[in-house]
Amino acid sequence: MDIILKKLFRWNKKELINAIIGCFLFAFAVNMFIVPQSLYNGGILGISQLLRTILYNLFKVNLSFDISGIINFLLNIPLFILAYKYISKTFFRRSLVCVIFQTLFLTIIPTPNKALVNDLLTCVLIGGMIAGYGSGLILSASGSGGGTDIIGILISMRNRKFSVGKIGGAINVIIYAICGILYGIPIMIYSIIYTAIASFVVDNTHEQNICSYVMIFTKNNPNKILKFIESELDRDSTYWKAIGAYKKSDVYVIYSALSKYEMEKLDRHLIELDKDAFMIKNEGIGIEGNFKKALTK
Repeated sequence: MDIILKKLFRWNKKELINAIIGCFLFAFAVNMFIVPQSLYNGGILGISQLLRTILYNLFKVNLSFDISGIINFLLNIPLFILAYKYISKTFFRRSLVCVIFQTLFLTIIPTPNKALVNDLLTCVLIGGMIAGYGSGLILSASGSGGGTDIIGILISMRNRKFSVGKIGGAINVIIYAICGILYGIPIMIYSIIYTAIASFVVDNTHEQNICSYVMIFTKNNPNKILKFIESELDRDSTYWKAIGAYKKSDVYVIYSALSKYEMEKLDRHLIELDKDAFMIKNEGIGIEGNFKKALTK
């Protein structure tokens, strides 16, 4: 099992579990809080929900399960091709697994006639937070829920000013304009609020999208740390020799700009690299210029 995960998906068990939990949380939020209130998700799933409603009304059918997940999977097929060609084969495989699980959960989690909470705004807030956190878990495992996640990653890799959440929000403007025309302004407004909350939570959960920097102080030879940053994180770093003010002893200072995901990986391994070193870290910073966003592994 471990060999298959590493060879085909470059995943460990924890990342696979996080991706599956993320798929479940997203589907649970949509089916339990959003669909019962006749609201619509954003992205490709939102288009799938619109098509589902149109088909139900057109053919007067009332199935015991929601077919929007199946429609969503079919609409994702051309996006899988884009991921395979322009992002990576590994990312394509991970996204395929995530969308399969997402489709499964969207289909088997029953949609109640009434939401778990009666208040519409409360449903929007809770649903947005759970769905956004689930999507963020999937992205942090370097997978994706397909749809606008793939489009967002493609654009974000080419323009650092964009993020997955922002790209998804922009695409959703068109979807919710259609919702407003077909089903009324209130549904459109509450659907927009739900998506705005979910997008915000996605961007704050997707660790590879959060820029950070670290400063490491050590009195020992810094080569082990420098090599780890270069080989394991695929990042460069700058270091210099300083003098400690208290004991006037030599100190090496290492500085590197990383994503939050990379920073936490360095933090976990620092004690193995140099038990006497300590690190100052700062996340959520703005980085301009030639800094590559490593949104997938």
